[in-house]
Amino acid sequence: MTYPTPPFPRQSQSFPGNTSGMDPKPDHGETSYRGSGRLAGKKAIITGGDSGIGLAVAIAFAREGADLVIVHLPAETEDAAACRTLIEEAGRRAVMMPGDVSDAGFRKQIVERAVAELGGLDVLVNNAAYQKPYPSIEEITLEEWEKTFAVNVHAYFHLTQLAVAHMGQGGSIINTASINSKDPTPMLLPYAATKGAIANMTLGLAGLLGERGIRVNAVLPGPIWTPFIPAGMPPEAVETFGAKTPMGRPGQPAELASAYVMLASDESSYTSGALLTVAGGQAVL
Repeated sequence: MTYPTPPFPRQSQSFPGNTSGMDPKPDHGETSYRGSGRLAGKKAIITGGDSGIGLAVAIAFAREGADLVIVHLPAETEDAAACRTLIEEAGRRAVMMPGDVSDAGFRKQIVERAVAELGGLDVLVNNAAYQKPYPSIEEITLEEWEKTFAVNVHAYFHLTQLAVAHMGQGGSIINTASINSKDPTPMLLPYAATKGAIANMTLGLAGLLGERGIRVNAVLPGPIWTPFIPAGMPPEAVETFGAKTPMGRPGQPAELASAYVMLASDESSYTSGALLTVAGGQAVL
């Protein structure tokens, strides 16, 4: 399949961004992903599931047979509605939960509602994130630093803590980290720092939860064409986004879905503590 390559039109959006405002439009697997029952009967939570990587994972999980709780920001109603339609067209249950994962009370509601309305919980995909560029350290306020960690790290830990209380043998936690965890982009210092924390937390949790039979892994995306990009990077950086990878382009959300399906499925019963890089050949050490 041929995907768009830079240069892209210069563009910007306010955070968190939306899919309809992107040029070119990203591919989430709407017409290409074909399921084969690999997640039949699974019950999953996906945070940030309305767009970008989260939407691609939602489409794939639904077509593989999973029922889903999709967490999204209240401002993302357009993308959330489209996500719900795609899940229901696959014949699966879609429980939509607008809210902010930085709120501890809301995090409790997410897990409680998943258990109550889906009838249990097998998979948690910690994917929601916050990103903002800063040209200099002086521009990074303590408030912004703490907000980035609240969304990207504290929420991941707390949701995991809440979720494992309802998971049995074979449960799966999948965290979205980033190649920034190993190769930080200077202007994304707060974001990159949180992704390093997520990667480290993934490894520690894999050891901590192994005896319970609950697996913990992380996907490390490279440059992926999502609303995060025009909403979280300068327009000039958007224009050349992904050009420096060996493939010469950013990845599409659809190109990550199979990694999440693999890590969620029972086929990966011995895979825990893995940091799976999906970055178009870009080397990270």
